[in-house]
Amino acid sequence: MKQWWRRWSYEVPLAIGDALWDVLVVQLAALLDRLTLRKVIAFIPVAIIVLAYYHRIPIPPELMLIGDFLAYIDVFSVVILLGVLSRVTTLLFVVKQAAVRVAALVGNIAAQLGRLDVRHRRQRGAATRPHRKPGLSEDERARGGAWGQVAFA
Repeated sequence: MKQWWRRWSYEVPLAIGDALWDVLVVQLAALLDRLTLRKVIAFIPVAIIVLAYYHRIPIPPELMLIGDFLAYIDVFSVVILLGVLSRVTTLLFVVKQAAVRVAALVGNIAAQLGRLDVRHRRQRGAATRPHRKPGLSEDERARGGAWGQVAFA
């Protein structure tokens, strides 16, 4: 009888407590670690369907539509993601073209600024004195060149 009393007053409650601890704490924590928002959203339509077939609670059609939307949220998310990605690639293409045009504009401006010179330096091959016509003396040039010589002669 003492063995029976010890077992039912000590060992059985401890075994029940250990089982409850395992189920309510350890396994629940493991379940919550694996639980994601996607799994929660996927479970909502199941809960709505269970409530819909439980005939004591009437469910409005709007709630059923929300359940259908949540059931197809993967399809909607893929369509939305593809739409966003196509716009992102378009925006990246436009930004790339704008960057090329800005770089070309800056290069052209830099080239134009290099050509503008306030002091007007002479080119390397330019003569320092004006060219004189060969065969004319200073007097002939002063009278107008060879034509002036004929007129005065």
